[in-house]
Amino acid sequence: MQMKTTPGAMLKAMREKPPLVQCITNYVAMNIAANVLLAAGASPAMVHAAEEAGEFAGIASSLTINIGTLSAQWIDGMQAAAKAATSAGRPWVLDPVAHYATAFRRNAVAELLALRPTIIRGNASEIIALAGGESRGQGVDSRDPVEQAEGSARWLAERQQAVVAVTGAVDFVTDGERAVRIAGGSALMPQVTALGCSLTCLVGAFAATAPEDIFGATVAALATFAIAGEEAALGAAGPGSFSWRFLDALAALDAETLDARARISAA
Repeated sequence: MQMKTTPGAMLKAMREKPPLVQCITNYVAMNIAANVLLAAGASPAMVHAAEEAGEFAGIASSLTINIGTLSAQWIDGMQAAAKAATSAGRPWVLDPVAHYATAFRRNAVAELLALRPTIIRGNASEIIALAGGESRGQGVDSRDPVEQAEGSARWLAERQQAVVAVTGAVDFVTDGERAVRIAGGSALMPQVTALGCSLTCLVGAFAATAPEDIFGATVAALATFAIAGEEAALGAAGPGSFSWRFLDALAALDAETLDARARISAA
């Protein structure tokens, strides 16, 4: 693995100069995604209206787009923001939530892919389907293991010239040439709604901090999430207590601990 700096150094840099992250995400995710960014040290802005999304993307440090709750008006805002972010040289992240479920969603994600996201983050079923394969996904839930999506992720990264992150029990990140796996987290994480959506926003925050190393920034975001998840699980009795403990663990995580505990291996 070749990264220009360590995950801990990126986390420290983000907190020293908090990036403004424009999060176009779904209704379920807005609150927890904003809190995750604040706990990590970034500044969230939930701006999705077509009338202002493009203008705001021009001043934000990065953009994240999650298609969880779609409407025609939201799609207009997403496209305007993606175009403006690209024009301004800002990284942007696409989270293709359940894009295979309906024709409306498939068309929306195809149009967004044509706008060249910097990073694509999804679960295994979403990435397999995005690469043209047959997935076992049902709604927003992945029914496929991460390792089954690794080939699809490599193909998609090459085709889109983007970093692709597949998240699950052991995460996988590739830019088509390099690839790593990130271990950690907790089995409780899938039981807390919108944690994955929040991770997409955190990827955007790290990408804003290290735009010269998008691959490394993506890996750092996933490692940060994994270690916070491990720590939160230590005292959690279930998904309810895990949720608030996760925010506390993320806020308490320091650069030294992140670098010491991150389990990143070449794939």
